[in-house]
Amino acid sequence: MMKKIKQLLMTILVFILAFAGLPVVSADTTTYTIQLNGTTAGHTYDIYQIFSGTLDASNTLTNIEWGSGIEKGSIEFYMGQASEKAASLSGKSNDSEEAKAFAKELIPRLKSEPTKTVTSEAGTTIISGLEPGYYLIKDRENSLSNKHGESYTSLILQVAKNINITIKSSVPTLTKKVKSSKSNTYSSAAEYTIGDKVYFELVATLPSNYADYSDYTLIFSNFMSRAMTYNHDAQVLLQNGSEVTDITNEFYKSMFYPNAQENNLEVGKYDIKSIPNISASSKFILRYSVTLGEEAIFGSNGNTNRATVVYSNHPYSTEGLRSQTPWAVTKVYTYQLKVNKVKENQQALAGAGFTLYKKVNNQYTEIKKFEAGSETTFDFKGLDSGDYKLVESTVPAGYNAMKDIEFTISGTIDSTGALTNLTATSANATFETDVNTGIITLKVVNKQGALLPNTGGIGTTILYLVGTSLVLGAGVLFVVKKRV
Repeated sequence: MMKKIKQLLMTILVFILAFAGLPVVSADTTTYTIQLNGTTAGHTYDIYQIFSGTLDASNTLTNIEWGSGIEKGSIEFYMGQASEKAASLSGKSNDSEEAKAFAKELIPRLKSEPTKTVTSEAGTTIISGLEPGYYLIKDRENSLSNKHGESYTSLILQVAKNINITIKSSVPTLTKKVKSSKSNTYSSAAEYTIGDKVYFELVATLPSNYADYSDYTLIFSNFMSRAMTYNHDAQVLLQNGSEVTDITNEFYKSMFYPNAQENNLEVGKYDIKSIPNISASSKFILRYSVTLGEEAIFGSNGNTNRATVVYSNHPYSTEGLRSQTPWAVTKVYTYQLKVNKVKENQQALAGAGFTLYKKVNNQYTEIKKFEAGSETTFDFKGLDSGDYKLVESTVPAGYNAMKDIEFTISGTIDSTGALTNLTATSANATFETDVNTGIITLKVVNKQGALLPNTGGIGTTILYLVGTSLVLGAGVLFVVKKRV
């Protein structure tokens, strides 16, 4: 009996070994990789298999069926057989209207769970392990909420094969500059005098996939220091190459007051698609001015004017999803001259008046005048770089007048827009400067005059004595000479 059992076990073992040596006949297990170029970090890409099939030697998908990423129960009702739908798309590019329409139609038919999910990296993102088929690649819904400077990627339809794809996802850019008070150049910072008009220019671009949007919002949001008063002169220009068109009337303009430190000027349009001749290469230019007021901050903190562009960021959403660009910041700097009037003993001296002049077109123009009074400190607020002259227009009684002081104020602004140095120089005066506070200090010392004696005083007596002595001396000399 035991011998028969052993023979049976040996027979089974032979069969197992025999079948183990045979090749396994199964479906093609080859997988493919799609490399996405131009990605930014932090996107969550969901990948759905739309069609399954076999990829032949010419990279053509055959034996096409609806894929694993589709709700098959509803898809056939709405779109018919997979092979027929695939045939209607044959030869169409990703950017074709047919492909875009198909991608949009697929959205409500997708399964709740994607076939595959990857998190994007900066530069390139790899999607690997894809079975033969036709795939839809999209940003996960609501994955970019509250992320500034981001946009949802345009839908990608791609046959799975080893391939590199450059994605279509970009965002608007914004630059903001302030005009120099001394030239027509614009940069990130400038110096101005209180009461001057300050001019700003903003330039916004559009995303490369602008054409994929059915509507597009573009809003300039400008937050400015309360020391800046908007002059209600906003102008919006559309630039296409060398052609510039005024489209100011297409945009709304509103002022808001969000906090105690800033005002907000909004210039925008909820759908710029209604404006003709706009493409992905178009630029929008916003120009406006403010007046710098008495509340201006002096020194290196500057008076800030910052802006962002609020824009549509989902090419296939009807929910009006938006994001905003990073803040573009400009600074306006201004300074203060503090004149302290003192006696020779360094005690404060009242009774003086001063007038400050600035050289404009090689001529001195009065900036501000302080009349004589009880003040001993005189603050000339809101100055910029330039040539100045300080005149003691009223001299305290009994004191000599100060010589006019000509001096030059120079602020140094680096390439980042930061104020790094502040100087005031003169041939006949010494100034102290503080770049942080923006205060330039000058101490003016008045010296008492040499007073002449008054009639009837002791001086008269002295004169009489001197005169008498001279007369007596002359008489003595006359007598001596006569005797001789």
